[in-house]
Amino acid sequence: MILSNITVGENAIVGAESVVAKNVPANAVVAGKSGKTFAIPKRGDELTYMTKITKVPFLDLVTPHQELKAELMQVVEKALGDAGFIGGPMVEDFEKEFAEFCGTKYCVGVNSGTDALRFAFMAADVKPGEIIVTVPHTFIATTEAISQVGAHIAFVDIDEKTYTMDPEKLREYLDERCRFDQSRGKLIEKASNRVVSAIVPVHLYGQTADMDPILELADKYHLVVVEDACQAHGAEYFSRKEGIWKKAGTMGRASAFSFYPGKNLGACGEAGSANTDDEAMAKRMKMIRDHGQAKKYYHDIEGYNGRLDSIQAGWLSVKLRHLARWNESRRQLAHRYHELFANSRDSVVVPQEAEWTKGVYHLYVVRVQDREALQAHLAEAGIGTGIHYPIPLHLQEAYRQLGYKKGDFPVTERVASEIVSLPMFPQLQPNQQLEVVNRVREFVAARVPTVR
Repeated sequence: MILSNITVGENAIVGAESVVAKNVPANAVVAGKSGKTFAIPKRGDELTYMTKITKVPFLDLVTPHQELKAELMQVVEKALGDAGFIGGPMVEDFEKEFAEFCGTKYCVGVNSGTDALRFAFMAADVKPGEIIVTVPHTFIATTEAISQVGAHIAFVDIDEKTYTMDPEKLREYLDERCRFDQSRGKLIEKASNRVVSAIVPVHLYGQTADMDPILELADKYHLVVVEDACQAHGAEYFSRKEGIWKKAGTMGRASAFSFYPGKNLGACGEAGSANTDDEAMAKRMKMIRDHGQAKKYYHDIEGYNGRLDSIQAGWLSVKLRHLARWNESRRQLAHRYHELFANSRDSVVVPQEAEWTKGVYHLYVVRVQDREALQAHLAEAGIGTGIHYPIPLHLQEAYRQLGYKKGDFPVTERVASEIVSLPMFPQLQPNQQLEVVNRVREFVAARVPTVR
């Protein structure tokens, strides 16, 4: 209902049940019984007001499995036919295939990405009490693996554009807070007098860390680099030093991948792999994953039950054949998000892909003010979202004993308070993606004062 003496501007839209008690500016939308006004861009910006809710899941794991059901069931039938449930040809075949995909000599299938990190640290001979340096903006599995080998965690802040390890902050930590003991050939943290033995750059959201300067610092101080590539299956990095593109997981001494179901390459349960070019490391990780056995019942060391199930390996082999296509779909969807948000950059910070990386967009993470309200707004419209991750690790209760406090890593803390992960999966449809963008822009536009 529009009250008397009210002017409705050109191209404005008024909802059927809205009570309009004041003038409506051009190119605005008035919605709801309260007559709330949303300022929106002019025609041509692909923003349309949609009254019918479109359900958009944060992640669709049903569709790809339905599409591949016949192939996936063949794997089960094979396992049931030969009772090959642990190890065997399906695991060995996947290890070869994934090593070739990544460009490493060896792939060791394990139970999870966490195990992959832990086994890599053990195989690299990181000793209890030594320090491993990583970032506070990552999933806790990165640091759990450090603690579980008896090592100590040291954090450095992230780069605000890439959300990955800031090489300058790493340099600052190694150069200023540590000293190199020439007699021992070891880097020592001044405050604790502990040996610093390794660096774990995290390739986050499907984008690689800037590896050249990280590797240069590792070489300078004789440190092992283990890449956390759990979110970066197929991501690429351009080494300015070598002048070539390299796959994530090929640049450190070893790397860890997770095949958790929601990953770009996901199993139908828990799975992971540790990749390396180092034959001795590969052999040791194979022993560690299988109770320290060199052969059955001959235990050279104590190990773990960290094996990759053969059915999971078989399923991963099926999905690996589609991974390049799925990754390309994610890249195309990400670029379309970029374009659709082009006129909202003042209020929606989209992911920035550095010139030295080709991301595979495991997640599409934007930054906004009042992100909890945005999530509620999107949830009301039937749109799923996530936060990766809301509380930096240095402020988690689990790491209180490390002695970090709020303000120690300002970039991580600022980013963690603003990030929201929007729907991103290869089967995301154009109309679903447009609905997501429409609703986000609707939200941020409502926070811009309208012209009276």
